[in-house]
Amino acid sequence: MSQIKTIFENMSWLLVSQFITSIFGFIWTILIARYLGVANYGVLGFAISFTAILGILDDMGISTHIVRHISTDKDSAPKYVGNALPLKAIFGSLKIILSIIILILLGCNELTITITLLFTIEMIFKSFVNSICGSFQAFELGKYQGIGNTLMNTLTLLFILVSIYTDLGIFGISISYILANLIAFIYVYYALNKHVVKPKFELDIEFCKMITLAAIPFAASAILSSIYYSIDMVMLTNMVGNYATGIYNATYKLINVLTLFYGIYGAVIFPVMSKFYKNDAKLLLTLYEKSIKYLMLVIIPIATATVIYSTDIIHLIYGHQYDASASVLSILIWTVCLLFISGAGNTLLNASYKEITVTKIYAIAAAFNIVLNIILIPHLSYNGAAITTVLSDVLIVAVQSYVIYKLGHRPNKKLYYDLIKIIIGSGILGVVLYFLNLNMWVALPVGIIIYFATIYILRVFDNDDKYVIKEILGKN
Repeated sequence: MSQIKTIFENMSWLLVSQFITSIFGFIWTILIARYLGVANYGVLGFAISFTAILGILDDMGISTHIVRHISTDKDSAPKYVGNALPLKAIFGSLKIILSIIILILLGCNELTITITLLFTIEMIFKSFVNSICGSFQAFELGKYQGIGNTLMNTLTLLFILVSIYTDLGIFGISISYILANLIAFIYVYYALNKHVVKPKFELDIEFCKMITLAAIPFAASAILSSIYYSIDMVMLTNMVGNYATGIYNATYKLINVLTLFYGIYGAVIFPVMSKFYKNDAKLLLTLYEKSIKYLMLVIIPIATATVIYSTDIIHLIYGHQYDASASVLSILIWTVCLLFISGAGNTLLNASYKEITVTKIYAIAAAFNIVLNIILIPHLSYNGAAITTVLSDVLIVAVQSYVIYKLGHRPNKKLYYDLIKIIIGSGILGVVLYFLNLNMWVALPVGIIIYFATIYILRVFDNDDKYVIKEILGKN
């Protein structure tokens, strides 16, 4: 269990960082949405989604490959990082050219093209940051990644506040992201050199070919994943318009606040799973099971309460101009639960060198997503896009669970019993809150008490869970 303690100690830095990041991200999401209005917020949503789809061209899966390789061979870090950064600069330049061509072919207006290109530059700097943070993950040094994330998001909020105060418009907002990522890159590079490893900068053509080819499965998976999670806003813009995109984007930003937590969890767990795959298959499966259990323990009751109070949440955060987002939130919140399950499965499969399988799963999901969006968006607009996302996530979880089972990673039946208990506890929570019809702020503490009392009565926590908690607290 000492490894589990190390995991949570490493995660603590990232959790503190993510707590700050989530609060700041939540604040600037509200400020930007209210400042820009629905239509311009739709332009921003298109730009972010478009650059996310092409974002893999900055990285080509290299960061994930580096994490897995360095976590098992730390001496290779200087060469890997030293070649990855120059290689990414080349990829980033090609991405800018490709973006311009695609945006012109799509017939986008001048404002949309300009904002999208600004976010393309921002994504290039973010890719550099991610590569270096991948090295921090491989060395299990979450401290420096946590500091880097905090710095980047603090500066993003600060620059956005300045842009709004000086009325720089959507251009100022876009440049705020670029400056924050640039400064964060300078910091993480400094921390890498001083505290972790000094990169050996070169552009070894043969070595770059090798790591690029090795990373292709990760790249393909990431491309399909990006299409899967971002194509809806691009399609909404082209099929319905910027207003619908703005309504959908407002909800999507709230969902992202919740999914950020899993990003931290995955960053910490992936290198550990990679080592367990080679050294201890039993611990690998245990870590997978506990990941799903703990994530579901948190997110399912949150999703349940969100459905009941979706209108109140939207009014509080965005105001009445975004009233239509309440229905989207009630639908889209369930994708977070499914994403946490599929995320744990992806981590297990990637750590087990089954990245090609992950790629195939997302290929199926992306095709399903696009076809269903074509059918539903013209009739249901933003609600159709939300329904498509949830159904696509259901498909991913179903196919992924089948694959994991066939590979021999068969979770203990107790995991399924625990998940049923969590669903029952969340269902009881939802029924009580619905019939009590409490004010949202009163429902928060009442709901927490009801849920944890139910979980305690149902005995969701077993001896292993208690041991893990004591190990984290240093009481064993």
